[in-house]
Amino acid sequence: MIQLRNYICFVFCLFFISVNKNHAQIILPQIIGNDMVLQNNAPVPIWGKATNGEKIIVSFAGQTKQVTADASGNWKVVLDKLKIYSSPRDLIIKGDKDKNTIILHNVLVGEVWLCSGQSNMEYTMRKNSKVAKLYNVKGFEHSPVDELKYAHNKNIRIFLGDRKQLAKDHPLHDGWSVAEDSALRSFSAAGYFFARELYRNLNIPIGIISSSVPGSAIEPWFAGELTDSPYVGHTATFDMSNPGKFYTSLIEPLSPFAIKGFLWYQGETNCFQNESIGYTYKMKALIEQWRTLWNNQTLPFYCVQIAPYYYSKAKGKYSLNKETLPKFWEAQSMITKVPYADFITGTDLPDDVSNLHPSGKWEIGRRLAYLALAHDYHKKVIAHGPAYKSMSVKKNKLILKFNTENSKLISKNNKPLINFEISDKSGKYYKADAKIISDNTIELTSINVDKPVNARFAWDEAAQPNLFNEAGLPAIPFRTDNPYADIKL
Repeated sequence: MIQLRNYICFVFCLFFISVNKNHAQIILPQIIGNDMVLQNNAPVPIWGKATNGEKIIVSFAGQTKQVTADASGNWKVVLDKLKIYSSPRDLIIKGDKDKNTIILHNVLVGEVWLCSGQSNMEYTMRKNSKVAKLYNVKGFEHSPVDELKYAHNKNIRIFLGDRKQLAKDHPLHDGWSVAEDSALRSFSAAGYFFARELYRNLNIPIGIISSSVPGSAIEPWFAGELTDSPYVGHTATFDMSNPGKFYTSLIEPLSPFAIKGFLWYQGETNCFQNESIGYTYKMKALIEQWRTLWNNQTLPFYCVQIAPYYYSKAKGKYSLNKETLPKFWEAQSMITKVPYADFITGTDLPDDVSNLHPSGKWEIGRRLAYLALAHDYHKKVIAHGPAYKSMSVKKNKLILKFNTENSKLISKNNKPLINFEISDKSGKYYKADAKIISDNTIELTSINVDKPVNARFAWDEAAQPNLFNEAGLPAIPFRTDNPYADIKL
C-alpha cells in the first residue's frame, strides 16, 4: 500500500513539474515527510525552500501558519505546542494560489529522540537477528533476537540518516518509516529497542532518528575544531583534520526538527587513541554544540559506557594497557557533571570480551530508556547500577558506601564479589576480599594490606563484575583516588 502511494505521488510530481515549468516546487528537507512523528509539548519548526517571495501556508492539527520565502527562497514556520496524538493526520503545505501543495500523510505527535555515535550505535536489527537466542528477557514475550518477526507497532517510527540522502531533494517525502520489515532491518538496534521500551512504558507515539558512522571518532561530530581546553587536542590527532565532517552532513541537516533529546554510543575509536580526561571535555563540547544547534541547552544527553574489550592487545601507534579502558570509563562517567546528561553501564553484556561489537543491544536500549523514564518522564524506575559514594577506613578494613537508589546491593550469581582491589600507602594495589555488610555498604580486606588507603573496582579492561543491585543493573567502575574527581565542567 505504501509503495503504491509513493508511486502515485512520484507520477503526480512528474506531471506537476511538466505543467508548471515556470513555477518552482516547494522543497522540504528529508527529515520532514510522510510517517513522521512530531515532538509534543514543544514548538515545532517546519521549513524548506521555495520561490523568492512565495507565500507558504502550513496547516496541521487545527493550526495554520503563514510565512513568505526570503530572497534565498528559505522559509520556516513554527507550530505552537502540540498535544500527543496517536491517530494519523495530514500536514498540508501550500504555496501561492494553491499551485504548490504538499500533503504529508500519516503524521503522529509523540516523543522524538536522536541517536548517534559509531558502529555499536549503527549495529543493525539485521545483525541482532543473527545472534544466539535468549528467552525470558524482561519486557519480551519472545526472544529479542526474533524482534524483526514481531515488530509491527504503527506508533513507533524510524528515520535513518544518510549523508548522501540528506543532501538530496526528496519529492516523495519518504525518509520516515514505520518500524518494521526492511526499513527496520537496516536500523540501529539500540535505537529501536530504546523506542520500544519507551512505548511499552508510555504508550504514546515514539520517533527515533539514527545518524551514526562506524569507526568514527568524536571529533568529526563537532561543529568545528576545539581549542579552548588544556586537555583537548594533545592525544586526539585522529580525524582532527576533519572537524565538522559528520556534524555538517548528518546532524546539521536534522536541525531544527523538534526533538526530546540525544542518545550517544561512541568512544571505541577515542579509547584506541589512549584518551581519558580529554574525552570528558570533548563530550561536554559536543553536547553544548548540539544543544546550541537546537537552541535548547536543557536537551537531555544520555551516553553508553563502551563495553569490556582487549584494547591492550591492539597493534597501533598508541601504547595501551589493561587500565586504558577503565580510565576511559571514568572519563565517560564524568559526563554527569554536565547538566541534563547521564550514562549507562554495560560491563555485564559481552559474551566475548574479544568482540568489540557485543550483542545484547536490547538491554542497551532498555537501560537508556530507563534514564529517560526516570529523568524526563518522571517514572519511578531504577535507572542506575550501584555508584561509589564514599570511603572510610577502620583498622585493616576499607568501607565503601554506594548510591543504590533504594535497590540494595547483591551478588548477581550469589558468588563472592570480584574485581575489587585496595592499595597501601605506596599506591600498589592488591586483590581484595569484598563482603556486602548492608544494603548499600561493602567491606574490603586484603591479606597483603594492613593499612588500606584507596580502593578501585572493575579497573581492568576485561572486568565483568558480579556486583549489581536488585533491579539487575551492574555497579559502575571507579577508583577512589580519581585525580579528576573535583574538576568543574
